[in-house]
Amino acid sequence: MPSPEVIIIGAGLSGLACALELTKNGVNVHLLEQSDAPGGRVRTDFFEGFLLDRGFQVYLDAYPNAGQLLDLDALNLHPFQPGAIIFEHGKRHRLMDVFRCPRHLVSSALSPMGSLLDKLLVAKLRFSLKFASIEKIQTRKDVTTNLYLQKFGFSKSMIDRFFRSFYGGIFLENELSTSSRMFEFTFKMFTEGSATLPAKGMEEIPRQLAARLPAGTLRCNSPVSKIDGADVVLASGKKLSADQIVLAIPSDAAQQICPAFILPDLKWRSVTNCYFAARNSPFGESIIALSADPNSLINNLSVPSDLSSDYAPDGQSLISVSILGIHDETDLLARVLAELHTWFGEEVDTWRHLRTDLIARALPEQAPNTKQPANAVKGVFLCGDQHATSSIEGAITSGLETAKRILEERKPSES
Repeated sequence: MPSPEVIIIGAGLSGLACALELTKNGVNVHLLEQSDAPGGRVRTDFFEGFLLDRGFQVYLDAYPNAGQLLDLDALNLHPFQPGAIIFEHGKRHRLMDVFRCPRHLVSSALSPMGSLLDKLLVAKLRFSLKFASIEKIQTRKDVTTNLYLQKFGFSKSMIDRFFRSFYGGIFLENELSTSSRMFEFTFKMFTEGSATLPAKGMEEIPRQLAARLPAGTLRCNSPVSKIDGADVVLASGKKLSADQIVLAIPSDAAQQICPAFILPDLKWRSVTNCYFAARNSPFGESIIALSADPNSLINNLSVPSDLSSDYAPDGQSLISVSILGIHDETDLLARVLAELHTWFGEEVDTWRHLRTDLIARALPEQAPNTKQPANAVKGVFLCGDQHATSSIEGAITSGLETAKRILEERKPSES
């Protein structure tokens, strides 16, 4: 096998996208992954006949770069309804995107989740972002999402009762301290498309990308210990050399492998996810449930098997409950079930706990005005969603852009 021209460390979505773009342009690539399979933070486990994504994740089918790279038809995406069921003080309210679900116009207008003015402002925001390009959004003044919503005119009630819970599940923080550019980007994606799940789990996304790489490109179970000049030193002691090296891994890991980089501290958002098996779905429809109670432990609940039957064995439903932050207390499960009891009553007593995942590094924090580090080491490139937007689209975009920079560098200089 010929020596690689480019070595990419990390087979998450950004590393996979970078490798695909380079190989498409005739570059020989080795893609090294320390774990047993590609995907990074986008993984799915088969457990007792259920498909358990590692943390509740969705794919927004309006993502432009990801949509061009992926074969969305092959993923067999199943959409959530555009809206949410909101639980507050034991009562259930429905708030829908009436532009896409006009039959819910009256019920959504009369919902106590926000005033009529708030709902008119949602329409105004929707149309203002519909005609704003993603490039334009990235040049706008960047503040916290909370301040952005206040300045836009939303009431404190609407922010506290809807935006904190809905975007808490996206940003993995409910203080809404995330960049307003990230908020505008995701809001635009929600209005232009749907939140979806691949029929056979979120890991189908990296699997599809990896399957398109030339044979021998991807090497799993290949942890890297350091970069020594143009050499990549594996944990086994073996050395590989290449013209260019890509670090498609989190900044803290990149700094450890290549100390010549001076990178800002990377802060992470974390989440605790509880999975339950049930005889019946509490909804019977493809919708997300949120909690508007300020002291609620639960942020959101979904039933993936309501979207795709592949998520659960025949005759059973899979229920996913997300809790912001890491919660490993001994009474966590009892507290979650007690709260669910106020939502669904005695049927919760029949649910069976499958697994609880503590995901400390679920999403890179994206604060306002976060400056991305420039490449400071010749021949070594950085990519990943922390260098773009903290999303599947951000990871893939970063990988594609890194590949394009490498291809530009590899062009023969004009005499």
